[in-house]
Amino acid sequence: MPRFEPNPDRRPVLIAGASSGIGAATAESLAQQGYPVALGARRVDECEQLAEKIRAAGGEAIAHRLDVTDDDSVDAFVTAAEAALGPTEVVVSGAGDVEFALVHEMSTADFARQVDVHLVGPHRLARRLVPDMITRGRGDFVLISSDCAHAPRPRMGAYNAAKAGLEGMAEQMRMELEGTGVRVSLVRPGPTRTGMGVNAEAEVVGPLIEDWVAWGFARHPYLLRPSDMAAAISSVVNTPRGSQLILVEVQPEAPRKTESSSSAG
Repeated sequence: MPRFEPNPDRRPVLIAGASSGIGAATAESLAQQGYPVALGARRVDECEQLAEKIRAAGGEAIAHRLDVTDDDSVDAFVTAAEAALGPTEVVVSGAGDVEFALVHEMSTADFARQVDVHLVGPHRLARRLVPDMITRGRGDFVLISSDCAHAPRPRMGAYNAAKAGLEGMAEQMRMELEGTGVRVSLVRPGPTRTGMGVNAEAEVVGPLIEDWVAWGFARHPYLLRPSDMAAAISSVVNTPRGSQLILVEVQPEAPRKTESSSSAG
């Protein structure tokens, strides 16, 4: 007899932040593996285009607007997803954006808004979805964090603080949910090529990069691809019952040194 009943063959996935970047790549990856996926984001048109692409490839997907800063929006998204796909087995919480600023120059409203998206938003999802997972005795709740949570970078505004709080919440949830069958996992990306922060102006980005270099955060120019993070999330979700990946940090591999550079000096 196995120590744990295996996961069911059908495992509907809810993805917050599915319109682009890591969320979109994760949706495609899991759909290709046979997971039904519900795509949620404020940019619902982008989610619907991705859902159509997934369905055209033989997968099962729906799109629905989701604003993780609004209780009613979270409830409407979950309700629509479960009506279409069935009870949620997997949650991937990755909605968010970043606003670059010095802490003492960022408005309190902007600081609070970032915390609402990156920390309170995942709590809204947990409050809405985890109780039903406990009732079923299984489920994966995957939180997308950042390496900024343990190694804060300058000029990141509230992002560092929000992600550090997210990791604290995840650790607390893991202790509180022990023995329920619900697994809480953190996936911690390093520098990743996504749309986050792309609207920042040059006069903001310039000093940011200078400070990152000064503090040792730019050892090489390579970035992760969203598909790299999707592979990590897939590993977490596909881990068989009886074990769990608590924390997966992914960093970009450095470019290979040339023979001349390795022998220089």
